[in-house]
Amino acid sequence: MMRKTLTVLAIGLSLAAAGAGAALAQTAAAKAAVDAGKAAGTVGEQADGYLGIVSGGDAALRASVAEINTGRAAAYKDIAAKTGVTPEAAGQATAKQLYSRLAPGQYWKPLDGGWMKK
Repeated sequence: MMRKTLTVLAIGLSLAAAGAGAALAQTAAAKAAVDAGKAAGTVGEQADGYLGIVSGGDAALRASVAEINTGRAAAYKDIAAKTGVTPEAAGQATAKQLYSRLAPGQYWKPLDGGWMKK
């Protein structure tokens, strides 16, 4: 089990190092909208590996979040199939790497809590 965990962490590191963009099949427009939402405090990263709406957000921003989350879900399923862990474990491992890259003032949501500023 430890080896699987390390493999998932390594894959999560690779996704995060790649900006999680190309590996997660998102459009440039969706990435730009989500990046702006993170900077504005409207969008945050969650400990499950998905984006969430902190507060507000128009339909276009919500669609961008959904688009990126769909790509992330596919990536986590692929990682799970290759490593023998669950998609949830793959998402959580990637989330740890994404959290480390958040800028001060951006939002993070732990598995068992509400939104927090980094």
